[in-house]
Parts: sequence; C-alpha cells; structure tokens
Amino acid sequence: MIMRSLRRTMMSGGAMLSLAALSACDLAPAYHPPTYVVPASWHGQGVFATATPADTQLPSHWWTLLHDPQLDALEDKAVAANADLQAAAERFVQARAMVMSARADLLPHFGLAFGASDNKQSADRLFRYKGALTQTDEFYGGLASWEPDFWSEIRNQVRMAKFSAQEKAADYAGARLSLQAELASDYVALRGYDAQDAIYRKSIAYYEQALKVTQTQLANQAAPRLDLARAQNRLYVTQAAELDIQAEREVTEHAIAVLTNSAPSGFHIAPADRLAFVRAAIPVGVPSDLLQRRPDVASAEREMAQANRAIGVSRAAFYPHVSLNANGGFDANGFDLANLANSMWSYGASASMPIFEGGLRRAALQASWASYRETRDHYRSSVLGAFREVEDGLSRTDRLWAENNRLKAATSAALDMQNMTMTLYKGGVSPYLDAIIAQEAALEAQISQVQVETRYFQAEIGLIRALGGGWSDKLLPTPDQTMTFSALQYDGLRHPDPAGGIDSVRDETPFDNLAGSTAAPEVGTAPVQTGH
Repeated sequence: MIMRSLRRTMMSGGAMLSLAALSACDLAPAYHPPTYVVPASWHGQGVFATATPADTQLPSHWWTLLHDPQLDALEDKAVAANADLQAAAERFVQARAMVMSARADLLPHFGLAFGASDNKQSADRLFRYKGALTQTDEFYGGLASWEPDFWSEIRNQVRMAKFSAQEKAADYAGARLSLQAELASDYVALRGYDAQDAIYRKSIAYYEQALKVTQTQLANQAAPRLDLARAQNRLYVTQAAELDIQAEREVTEHAIAVLTNSAPSGFHIAPADRLAFVRAAIPVGVPSDLLQRRPDVASAEREMAQANRAIGVSRAAFYPHVSLNANGGFDANGFDLANLANSMWSYGASASMPIFEGGLRRAALQASWASYRETRDHYRSSVLGAFREVEDGLSRTDRLWAENNRLKAATSAALDMQNMTMTLYKGGVSPYLDAIIAQEAALEAQISQVQVETRYFQAEIGLIRALGGGWSDKLLPTPDQTMTFSALQYDGLRHPDPAGGIDSVRDETPFDNLAGSTAAPEVGTAPVQTGH
C-alpha cells in the first residue's frame, strides 16, 4: 500500500517536473562575455614569427622543447605527486560535489518515517477515559515533497555550481602550469649554478697556477711582494664566490625536491658543467587566440558567468515560492497494519511571497549586480595582464638572446687578454696588476654570460607560461561532465570518475563506498634519488 502510494507520488512528481520545465521562467540576464579589439600581431614579436595554423598550439609537454631528459622525468614526477597540485584537484572534486548538492533540489524528495511509544496518563487528569491509564502508539508512513522551480531559482543555482566546478578545473590547469613552469625555471637556475661553478673551478685552478708564478718571481727577486698579495687575494675571493654559488645551488635543489614531493635530504641532481638546453621554437600564434589559451582568463570568465546567474537567483526571491507535500501511512494502537481503518494520508501545496521586508531582497539584488560588475572588471584585468605578460616575454627573449651573443664575444676577448697579460708578466714585460685586471675581466665576462643565458631560458619558460603552456579552454569539462553520479547511485562515491582530465589520488581504504570495500590503502613510495 505504501509502495503503490509512493509510486503514484513519483509519477505525479515527474509530471509536475515536466510541466515546470515547460513553464519555468529564467530571470537571469542574457550572458555574453566581453569582447575586445586586439591587434593582429604582437608588438614585441622579436625573432618569433607568427605561427601558421598547423603549429599555433604549444605541445602539452612543452618542457620537452628544451631537450633535457632529466627535466622531462622531474616534470612527470611533479605532476603525479606534487601535494599542492593534488589539493587543487580535490578542490575541483569538492566543486563537483556541490553541483550534485544543488541539483538535488530539482528532484522530488522521498522518505520513510516510523516510530512507536508507550504512554501513561495521570490518574487525576480531567476528561480521562474511564479505566485507560496507558496506551501505545505505532506509526509508519512515507513522505514526499517537491518544489516546482517556476522562476528557475534552483536551476540557476545548479548552473552556478557547474560554472564554479569549471572555474576550479581552470584553476587546476593554472596550478599545474605554474608548477611546471616553476620547476623548469628552478631546473634551469640549477644548471646555471652548475655552469658558474665550473667556471669558478677553472678560474681557481688558473689562479693557483698564477700564484705559483708570483711565488717563483718573488723568489727570483723578479717581482715585489705586492704581486704575491694580489695573487692570493684574487684566489681567496674567487674561492669564496664559489662557495656562495654552491649554497645557492643546494637551496635550489631543495626547492626542486619539494616540487617533486621528495625529501630534500635524500634528493640530489648530478651537476653538469655547462648549459646544454636547446633554444625552443615557440609558436606564439596571434593575440586573439590568447583568451582561449590561458587558464586564469578562463577561470575569470567562469566566475563572471556565475555572477550572472546569481542575478537570476536574487530576482527569483521576489516571486512566489510553491511547495508540494504529501505523506501517508498507518497510525494504530498496536501493529495492526492490515487494518485499512488505521491508514492516513494528506497532500497539499503551499505558497509564500514576500510583501514587505524593509528592502532585504532589493539589497541582495543590488549586491548581485555589483558582484557581476566586479567579476567583469576582474576578467578585463586578467585579459590585459595576459597580453602584457606575453609582450614582456617576447621582449625579454629577444633582448636577452642578443645580449647573450654579445657576452660570448666579450668572454672570448677577455680570455685572450688574460692569457696574453700572464705571458707578458712571466716575461717581465708587464706588471702583475695588468694580469689581475685581465683575470677579473675574464671571470666577470664568463659569469655574466652564463647568468644572461640562464635568464634567457627562464624567459622562454615565462613566455610559454604566458601563452598558456599548450592549454586550451576546450579541455575544460562541459557543464554536464561536472556531475559525478546518477540519482540512484550509492557506490563509488569516494572517487568520482575523472572529468576534464583531472583526477584525484586514489588512496583506497575499506571505506571507499557506502557498501564497504576490501581494498587496502596504498603504501607511499620513498623519494627517488636523482643522480648521485
């Protein structure tokens, strides 16, 4: 009897849902993202040509453009294990759960109620039935309720939740790109320190030989003691500078360890003597494509879409809210469920409409319009910032590469000058002061060249990051893909299926779903040591 009543209620609720879908009125204003007039090409184009349609997109694994296998392995490890990135994935999962929470209000709600009690009355109670001091009461029944969404208030809340999940997906893409770019930049800096350390080692070996030459000259009374002091000073200052570079390298190595979810004490990257990166051919495309490439711009646009739907929710608060309710069951003095005389039921509808609340709803509507305009301004700022970062990256890469070429020529000339002055000093033709000046110039030129080359490759990484790192807003999950389960699904709730290529870490436990699971938790792996 109860099940037949519930089935009839569900069928009538579905019919009312269809009726409401046909008659619902969406009070949110029409939404159109702002459009901008953008130039046909970049001002700071530099050495990068406008890409053809076949190569307008960066590869998703853009760091492979640097042709460093060790960097490739570190990037893969960071994306798989970085804790901050995993937290961003969980925020996306939480946003998807909020979609399902908002969607639940669109569907009828059903429930069961039952209870029993044993009641004793006072013997002195007025109008007590003669002889009845105690009685029992048992009741069993079903409940159903549904709110027709005539003004699309619930629908707009569901759309807001879906847009919020898309925003979190874009935030995840931005966090992943930021992680990849930071790791690549730190790795380039590490290799830059390695190259500088190699230069210092060669210079120290050269200065030690120069010190021996001055000691020989002094012993032969061919040079004053001042030359020996100058040679010692040059050697000790360079040794101190090398220690500073080694400290910076260790700190950078620790930062890379954390980015790859490794313990700094057990993590090491074998040093290299020079920068061996390949200059990347970066397809910059055209400015009009940038709005679809940047995760932060996509996130700002989805935030604006949410604020637009919030206006519809605030408007719906001015109109009547209708609720349909039904319940039925049995209430008897005992467990006599077979007696239809003890059955009961009720159904009805209620409606409420604000008349005067002192401007409460008008204030909410005004605030929602202001919030929408705020998100529109934030979106515009994000777009302008994106264009500026690309132009900055193009300017830096162009100028730094030219500067690097000049410094390579300066380094070659300084090394020649160093060798010539030392030869002249050995022959007694030139004072040691000239040799010291040449040594300082040679070391400074070599270090400056490596530093500028390091900055150039970091600028390349910054440009790739400004261009979106091969990402596209087409990779965002669709609004329907943000939903995580069906209305009657009760298993697999701990880890929803991935959406938009975003998945959380599946550390299974016996509480994986409502029905239970026998899966054992995964054991974390120890940090992998890179190099020796």
